[in-house]
Amino acid sequence: MTRSMTAFSSAEAKVEAGTLGCELRAVNHRFLELGLRLPEELRVLEPRLRERVAERVSRGKLDLVMRLRPRDGDEGLQLNDELLQRLADAANALQARVPSLRLDFATLLQFPGVLQVADVDSEQLHADALALLDRTLDGFIANREREGAKLGSAIRERVAAIDAIAERMRALVPAIREAQRSKLLARLSDLEVPAEPARVEQELVLALQRLDVDEELDRLQAHVAEIGRVLDAKGPVGRRLDFLLQEFNREANTLGSKSVDLRTGNASVELKVLIDQIREQAQNIE
Repeated sequence: MTRSMTAFSSAEAKVEAGTLGCELRAVNHRFLELGLRLPEELRVLEPRLRERVAERVSRGKLDLVMRLRPRDGDEGLQLNDELLQRLADAANALQARVPSLRLDFATLLQFPGVLQVADVDSEQLHADALALLDRTLDGFIANREREGAKLGSAIRERVAAIDAIAERMRALVPAIREAQRSKLLARLSDLEVPAEPARVEQELVLALQRLDVDEELDRLQAHVAEIGRVLDAKGPVGRRLDFLLQEFNREANTLGSKSVDLRTGNASVELKVLIDQIREQAQNIE
């Protein structure tokens, strides 16, 4: 199923240690890049959190934030007196050297490890955090799939338009060939020196071969069929779409370079516009 790379999801759970919150947001990125912000009690869990996300997400720049709000009441909190004293001493020493420096108690409390949740069962807290991440990922992926379905529909509409243009160009080819043949014969007839009929026919064949676009149209319509198959495939499809769009663009450029008729020239321009529109959509797909 087609998934967007842009999404947001959040979840919250009451746990023994207090209230655990999780947020996951993502924007477009060529690869998977995950940034984490974790409370001190969950920092040791970072490798497992990264692994859990990578199992279900392949592309995007993700920000994962987990917060732990302790239970109500002072009994749920404790100060790391030793660390707090060292920070206070360092702050006083700095303030003596830099008089303009101002540090208050609230700032010191924000330093990792100063304010801790008392009597926390770390193993249970870690299990709760992983379970909450799974819930958040469920919502995150569901959002990606909903947005991805819209992107897929927009791409299919434009691919159908490309296929229609290719059919239109194919229908024009016989008339264009005949017109070019007549034009070349008229030019040859204007020559003062008569040309040999065999040589004339050979030159006509070569000239018309250079203008032949059947192969490009065949490849273009093969790419149309392939992009439909890719959109229906399971798993990430963004990189495959990127490759196919390069092939689409190559055929459109070749068709444009071989065009000797205003109608096919305009059709080539229309193809490029549609391909660019598809590329804009595909850049958002995982």
